[in-house]
Amino acid sequence: MNSFTPDRTSFEARLHKIGDERYHDKHPFHHLLHSGGCTPDQVRAWVINRYYYQSRIPMKDAAFLSRVTDPALRRSWRRRIEDHDGTEDGTGGIHRWLRLAEGVGLDPDYVSSARGVLPATRFAVDAYVRFVRDEPMLPAVASSLTELFAPKIHKDRIAGLLEHYEFANSDTISYFQHRLSEAPKDVAFGLEWVLDHAVTKADQDAAANALIFKTEVLWAQLDALYSAYVSPARIPPGAWQPGEGLLQ
Repeated sequence: MNSFTPDRTSFEARLHKIGDERYHDKHPFHHLLHSGGCTPDQVRAWVINRYYYQSRIPMKDAAFLSRVTDPALRRSWRRRIEDHDGTEDGTGGIHRWLRLAEGVGLDPDYVSSARGVLPATRFAVDAYVRFVRDEPMLPAVASSLTELFAPKIHKDRIAGLLEHYEFANSDTISYFQHRLSEAPKDVAFGLEWVLDHAVTKADQDAAANALIFKTEVLWAQLDALYSAYVSPARIPPGAWQPGEGLLQ
């Protein structure tokens, strides 16, 4: 009979290796964006589609919280909703993302309507919400651990946007500035929780597979953007067309 002794150090290294190999900072679209190679319309397409992901994060977290029986876990996790929704009007990550939308010339009402979102973006993000709502608690929490790898991409994005794009300033990129302090708090709790609860090989495999799933959700969104808006552009029916949803 095979025995298994949990090893937190090697398991954490396994999770980090997933990010090293699969995180979407390696996607060609991000290389294009951060180097200043995106056209204004390609930036707008990214803002529109990424908004759909941002707007569903608090919905995902609320669905998760609805089945959490541990008050300590609820107290920690609900901060994620406040980070995105804010604690009053005019605050929170979603509001800051819509300021970015205005900065690139988009009407925030159009962006928040999600009318122009790519079909693949919608499918990927909705699959992530269902995953966190329906899967066991351990993989649901583990899927959030892409935040382990987020600070680097935020730093690269801040530097790249400020260097290459006229719209970038302290107001329009404030979403990313805030995530530099918010994401580490989220992931510190989530990582410790996963390490504490992944006590069998099956647990560790489930957590690792959940993290892989989340990297695929993020990667699929960028694949959709690249296919639709980077040469040769192939914009699917119903998705945002350049010239739509602009500020008047």
